[in-house]
Amino acid sequence: MNYEVKNIGLAAQGMLNIEYAERNMPIMKKIRDRFAKKKPFKGLTIGLALHVTKETAVLVRTLKAGGAKIAIASCNPLSTQDDVAAALAKEGICVYAKKGESLQEYYRYIENVIAAGPNITIDDGCDLVTALHTKHRKMLEKVIGGCEETTTGIIRLHAMEREGVLKCPMIAVNDNKTKHLLDNYYGTGQSTIDGILRATNVLIAGKTFVVCGYGDCGKGLALRAGGMGASVIVTEVDAFRAMQAVLDGYRVMPVSDAARTGDIFVTVTGNKKIIRTEHIRTMKSGAILANSGHFDNEIDVEGMNRLWKKRRIRPFLDEYDVRGRKIYLCAEGRLVNLSAAEGHPSEVMATSFAGQSLACEYLVRNRDRLETKVIRLPEEIDNHIAELQLEAMGIKKDKLTAEQKKYLSGWKEGT
Repeated sequence: MNYEVKNIGLAAQGMLNIEYAERNMPIMKKIRDRFAKKKPFKGLTIGLALHVTKETAVLVRTLKAGGAKIAIASCNPLSTQDDVAAALAKEGICVYAKKGESLQEYYRYIENVIAAGPNITIDDGCDLVTALHTKHRKMLEKVIGGCEETTTGIIRLHAMEREGVLKCPMIAVNDNKTKHLLDNYYGTGQSTIDGILRATNVLIAGKTFVVCGYGDCGKGLALRAGGMGASVIVTEVDAFRAMQAVLDGYRVMPVSDAARTGDIFVTVTGNKKIIRTEHIRTMKSGAILANSGHFDNEIDVEGMNRLWKKRRIRPFLDEYDVRGRKIYLCAEGRLVNLSAAEGHPSEVMATSFAGQSLACEYLVRNRDRLETKVIRLPEEIDNHIAELQLEAMGIKKDKLTAEQKKYLSGWKEGT
């Protein structure tokens, strides 16, 4: 079979969910209609390793309309929406994903995407590109380039570039304003809270909410937690971001200090072992741990499993007995917003996936002119996405007059 999903019988519900997402992503329809006419990907295969959600399905349909053959695997063992995966399979897409897949299945599904012979890659976390560069170097000869969706993946790509092992151009879609300043900030803030609530049904108001990391994701999360009545503490290693958090009205302290007072802890750093077992030992009974970074190593889950007994008390909530105190871990330390909930709302994913769609088109148009490095989309494409979204929202803005344009481009006019 050209797919592997949990239950193909879920396809009808998946179709309804994709339809609902499309209704909230009108800019993707605009891009799809143009792709359907121009066929920019005719004869090409696009391999994806993304969270298989209803919003991702809209991206898949858009790329397919542009003439591409598609193969997609999940980029996280717990983030697949099984009804959406079934719907894509019914539509003839090569899809390999199911919620709760084992690590062996996870990597086998990525191998299935590579076996399709992708000319363009779309990655979320860089596992697909890493597999190509470590185990399938020969296949890189036919890869035009790729796109990366998230901060963690871009960190890995920059490391590959520094070490001189990157073999094809990679567009850092996460660097788009219409991605990291919208998806990361507005999307992560809301969807992380959603995941924690679905996993625990805990009251946010009145709690001490610890946000580990004050990048775009952390900023959005702190804002949402504070808006729901929590007292927010931020932990950071970057001096400027720590200063920003203080000026935004939050307390800033090391994780070791925050561990003693926090009720809910969320990691959003892109680094590993932010919350360690020595921190957990000092937490109060009833503390809740969650992660919204890409990988499940921001909380030392391995150490928790080695040291303490646990039991599953809700579908996405494990209780650990830490010397008589109860500590709760959401979604096995994996992305809580996609594991325990449905990920970002469709409206915010519209601009992210518009960026992925146009990045693929940019790769094809410039296939012989791009350097083998991590690159950004031109600002005019980023601004075009914002223009499309404003139009879809029915919002009008001002335009520069000829006099204003001349003034901004000159230097002689002063006081």
